[in-house]
Amino acid sequence: MPGFPRCKRGPASHLCGMKHLALILALTASPVLAQDAERGLSLMERGAQLFLDGLLREVEPGLRDLEGALREMEPALRGFIDQMGPALTELLGQVDDLANYNAPEMLPNGDIILRRKQPLPPKAPDPGGIEL
Repeated sequence: MPGFPRCKRGPASHLCGMKHLALILALTASPVLAQDAERGLSLMERGAQLFLDGLLREVEPGLRDLEGALREMEPALRGFIDQMGPALTELLGQVDDLANYNAPEMLPNGDIILRRKQPLPPKAPDPGGIEL
């Protein structure tokens, strides 16, 4: 008899039952959602809208504080960009694609290095040059 697939036992076995419960709730709620859709927003849309409105009210004071802090920091950030911009542009010109490199490492002496994941092949010697 067809039915739900059996859940495997293990550390995540409770998730299998939750999936089944979510499927049952979705199937039983769909007629209600369809009826509300005729009247405007569905229950899910209305709930999401209320949730996001509440979230925005909670976050809004923090965003205002952040905006003020960024305005205070703006002159210092502009100065940093003016001073470091050319050096960073030169550095990025030497690095082909960051995906080719491992995460930065700090050596015991404080130097920070970027190692390539796959080393570049050795360069062919210049036929007209002097070999050292």
